[in-house]
Amino acid sequence: MNKIGVVGAGTMGVGVTADLVLHGYEVTLVDTSFTILENAKNEICEIVRFAPILIPGIRKMSEQETLKRITFTNQYEELANSEFVIENVTEDWKIKSEVYKKLDMVCQSHVCFGVNTSCISITKLGSLTSRPSQLIGMHFMNPVILKPCIEMIRGEHTSDTTTETALKLLEQMGKESIIVNDYAGFVSNRISHLFMNEAAWVVQDQMATPQQVDEIFKKCFGHKMGPLETADLIGLDTVMHSLDVLYDSYHDPKFRCAQLLRKMVDSGYCGKKSGKGFYNYNELTKKGS
Repeated sequence: MNKIGVVGAGTMGVGVTADLVLHGYEVTLVDTSFTILENAKNEICEIVRFAPILIPGIRKMSEQETLKRITFTNQYEELANSEFVIENVTEDWKIKSEVYKKLDMVCQSHVCFGVNTSCISITKLGSLTSRPSQLIGMHFMNPVILKPCIEMIRGEHTSDTTTETALKLLEQMGKESIIVNDYAGFVSNRISHLFMNEAAWVVQDQMATPQQVDEIFKKCFGHKMGPLETADLIGLDTVMHSLDVLYDSYHDPKFRCAQLLRKMVDSGYCGKKSGKGFYNYNELTKKGS
């Protein structure tokens, strides 16, 4: 495979596209917003520019060479020649269902879809298409270029051929895969979102500041990042939507989203990408400069 389609130019779509380009692939990046696509162009170039500093052995690429490998478009028809598609849109069933109906129409019949979802069932998404055996979960972690392993999820109908195709692509990207079965949230997010949500409850109850919560996880447990730093990096809106999916899927109160988290999202404080979440990144940038 050489031509990969990527749907969704948000945080994860940008990271996946940059990683694919760094490993020699041509990418068609689709999003409905020209503004988001323009921002994605700048972010991808920045990731690729700094990659050789962060990853030993990765080759340097000029901005011109980077952009030559990417087609930025709002037209799904541009995916017609893609040999594999990775979907990264927001954790919203209505939005995702429309995406898969479009992909099923425009992509060639043999093309497999990698679902970069945090929580929504692969089997459920597969039911929207005429190719349920060709859907597989590919849960990339953020930042994509620095994470050597992903969580891969087989849906009820995912074929061995699809699994092998996805594994080959990821191997060429230098990534290891851990294959798990399909239940909403899978392994990583059923567990990690409990951490992030409960951490938000702790701050809401004024037991501790975000900094204190994260310091406990880093200094006492040895985690590289605390749960609230992680939530800010993922995007608080994404965390909230994922918790809603988990709550709707299991009807278990342990997944009930903290009101503080929902209020922050309603206020536009979505974490690092918006400049403010549990931490104020605009102030941190000023201090750093």
